[in-house]
Amino acid sequence: MNLVRSELLKIRTTSTWWILALIYLPLWGITLFFNYLQSDALVNGNMAEAPEDQAATIEAVSQPEAVAANLFTNGQFFGLMMVMLLGIIVVTSEFFHQTVTTTFLTVPHRTAVMLAKLVAAAALGVLFWLVTTAANLLAGAAVLGGIGLDPSYSGAVWEAVGLNGLAYLLWAILGVGLGVLIRSQIGATVTGILLYLGGSIGAVIIISVLAERYGDWINKLQLAVPSLASSLMVTGTDGIPGNPPQWAGAAVLIGYALVAGVVGTLMVRRRDIS
Repeated sequence: MNLVRSELLKIRTTSTWWILALIYLPLWGITLFFNYLQSDALVNGNMAEAPEDQAATIEAVSQPEAVAANLFTNGQFFGLMMVMLLGIIVVTSEFFHQTVTTTFLTVPHRTAVMLAKLVAAAALGVLFWLVTTAANLLAGAAVLGGIGLDPSYSGAVWEAVGLNGLAYLLWAILGVGLGVLIRSQIGATVTGILLYLGGSIGAVIIISVLAERYGDWINKLQLAVPSLASSLMVTGTDGIPGNPPQWAGAAVLIGYALVAGVVGTLMVRRRDIS
């Protein structure tokens, strides 16, 4: 427990966390604005004008629980990237500030140090989710009232909110794994952002093109992309044609996080530290 507190203190005493928070705040607001426009179009738009091949999908995502789940998990895409960066910094800050040798001399059991970093990163991810969710509940209720929906929420909505918290926790662990793999703070940060944004956008384009050509079953391939798997976890409905169930996205993301945690721990134990 002392090791975990030590890792949290290292982050709290730097400017990194509030810089990331300041970057995320406008991104959260912009995402909320577009989610408001989308929600209003889904609830109050003319469904008759929807293309026939998209009618079932639009009907599924326009259900009140799906709209509420989307609003209450607002900002997930950029939020997960921020906690991934926090996870990276939990590891790479040691190498950047050249304190890693002191850390391992003080605590020679590297596995214990690595576990403390994983727990600290997970705690930061959960904290980030709690703050974001509190803001989403307030803003989401206002949006739901503004578009004419009664803000009464089913179990599916709270399930989406809970799975969103799990996604934040797991992405923080993934960040730790990436930080171990690429010890340079700048290199790991840039690589993480490029993989997250580029991988997500590229996967969406490729899967959409393939699904249009070969059928909706291709959409199940999104499970292989961590950012798309986490997005699937918070859809608020399992009725979208061609989409795998929410639990599948959670299972895949847990698998990625376990691999990242185990590989990261093994690499820290075997690498020479200078």
